[in-house]
Amino acid sequence: MSTPTVALLDEARAASLLPARDPRGHKGTFGRISVVAGSLDYAGAALMSGAAALRAGGGLVTLWLPASLQPHLAGRVPELVTRGLPETAPGEVDGIEAAARIAGTPHEALLIGPGLAPERGTSQLVQQLLAEAGPPVVVDAGALDALAVVPGWATRVRRSCVLTPHPGELRRLGRQPGGSDEERASAAVAAAQAWRQVVVLKGAHTIVAEPGGRILLAPFSLPALGTAGSGDVLAGIIASLLAQGLAPFEGAALGVYLHARAAEQVTSDLGDAGLLATDLLLEIPRARRALRDRRDQDVTSR
Repeated sequence: MSTPTVALLDEARAASLLPARDPRGHKGTFGRISVVAGSLDYAGAALMSGAAALRAGGGLVTLWLPASLQPHLAGRVPELVTRGLPETAPGEVDGIEAAARIAGTPHEALLIGPGLAPERGTSQLVQQLLAEAGPPVVVDAGALDALAVVPGWATRVRRSCVLTPHPGELRRLGRQPGGSDEERASAAVAAAQAWRQVVVLKGAHTIVAEPGGRILLAPFSLPALGTAGSGDVLAGIIASLLAQGLAPFEGAALGVYLHARAAEQVTSDLGDAGLLATDLLLEIPRARRALRDRRDQDVTSR
């Protein structure tokens, strides 16, 4: 296989992707995001991904949780709307009924996966949501693991998706990520072409690839991001940008950049160890503002 052509995800490129912000806009026009996430063991993943979607500029985030968990998380992040998903037993989601409720609630983007429990109801829920036509979806964490055990899953997907595996998840999905940037880029674009979806291969120098062969490499290697929850934050950012109108490849690229820039600022303040995923949240809008300033500067200088 020939070495794919990889472009750099730099500040100028990221600034050009930034969605316009209507000065007369409101929460309904800035994007509604449904986040399907959380379990008793991984409740924080749901809260972090939902909060990140808001910090990235989304207007309204609905957090869909197993019904037995919903009372425990409601109000933990005051700005998040929480809804309970029907269960067949405590913590065991009724996948078919849950998918119908989510699909019946208006949203411009869907995030499914952060903190979901590895059980039969989760697998049903993921498959059902992806098999129905609808707004774009970010597929992360527990949703990726659910797909990994379903042969031929990609042929039944009817939505545009951004899949966000780390190397271990990519292996479970049947693809070998390799070690060098070139090998990782090849693996990411091969996966994107096989699944006909955008793929974000996370790690040092994150790769964003799409089926048509476009590949971006993010020039960031941030050890402080090697901490629980940072991927949940990234997934929430990307889902938010999709809801704000960006196409999957562009939304994924901008999300990766904002996430890394937020982490750079926290690293500058705290060092290369000890970052908490929640530390990123306040830096996301600051990173977005810096990109807005760069975009405006570029426009003025033309």
